[in-house]
Amino acid sequence: MVRQFLPLNGLRAFEASARHLSFTRAAIELCVTQAAVSQQVKGLEKRLGVALFQRLPRGLKITAEGEALLPTVTSSFDQMATTLDRIEAGQVRELLFLGVVGTFAVGWLLPRLKAFQKRQPFIDVRVSTNNNRVDMAAEGLDFAIRFGQGSWHGTDAFRLFEAPLSPLCTPKLAEALKSPADLMEATLLRSYRADEWSNWFAAAGVTPAAQVTAGIVFDTSLGMMEAALQGLGVALAPPSMFSRLLASGEVIQPFPVTISLGSYWLTRLQSKPPTPAMQAFSDWMFETIGAA
Repeated sequence: MVRQFLPLNGLRAFEASARHLSFTRAAIELCVTQAAVSQQVKGLEKRLGVALFQRLPRGLKITAEGEALLPTVTSSFDQMATTLDRIEAGQVRELLFLGVVGTFAVGWLLPRLKAFQKRQPFIDVRVSTNNNRVDMAAEGLDFAIRFGQGSWHGTDAFRLFEAPLSPLCTPKLAEALKSPADLMEATLLRSYRADEWSNWFAAAGVTPAAQVTAGIVFDTSLGMMEAALQGLGVALAPPSMFSRLLASGEVIQPFPVTISLGSYWLTRLQSKPPTPAMQAFSDWMFETIGAA
């Protein structure tokens, strides 16, 4: 396909002016004069045969024709910028977009991510954290790492490992905990899964007087553990994800009893073919887990 000459300077001036609704602010961004931006936009309007802006006493108002053109121009410039960012010293950089449940990100992935970067220096990782609720398609994710039973509609799920839960608290709070039954008198911190503490008490051989649903509720173990560190109560969280706090003695695991309610999974959309960057990350992750 032979393309007609594209007025890139005019399109760039138009896009910046549309974002700022001002030729003056667009000129500052583009490091040119206000007159130069105005002339570039006028030239583009003359070529298209339409007005892209209404010139107002205090700024600009984009026209219907300008509104129709803007998304395509913005998307095209964004794609060009992304592609240019990926090229460095003759080597094409690949982008990898990860959505990670916050507890796993802090407790497992981030302490090991430097090793992946060392092995794959031309893969740029973009990490966004969540509380186990994620829309992979809408967020443009290559992988989502989440906790559960491995069944999410439209995805392939690869099991990483279990993360059993156990009570964790400060040493000061632990002084009053001589047996699991003593936890019935403590402030219990829990997630939105209301049956966690009841399941743990059953595993510990303790019969609560009633269903254990009281206490502060958190949408992430990270928030729960911060509350535990502040002495607000006893968290029911995965010790494997908070090994650094346990090693430092900031929190302790007063009882060895654990319960397993699921595993961490590496998931991807079935409709998304794996890229080389995705394959490299998957291989590294399972190799790292296998070597532990």
